[in-house]
Amino acid sequence: MCIVSINVPEEILLDLHEDKKDFADYMKKMLALDLYKNKKVSLGYCASVAEMTKEEFLQYLGINGVSVFSFGSEDEFLEELANA
Repeated sequence: MCIVSINVPEEILLDLHEDKKDFADYMKKMLALDLYKNKKVSLGYCASVAEMTKEEFLQYLGINGVSVFSFGSEDEFLEELANA
């Protein structure tokens, strides 16, 4: 695991009524969400970044309006449907 640090004004934490741990958890989830949404890495890697199980991360995606289904064309969708 790699540790990355960012500087955040203390006022942000005060305004959000969060401590450093809660804010760090939020940032991990947001990073994972963005990485998945932009197809940078797999669902498994994103779940790991967010420190969630794959199932928890799938639910988190749904809560945030991010679909796990992405098809380039109707043919691609029909092919996946036939393989299901």
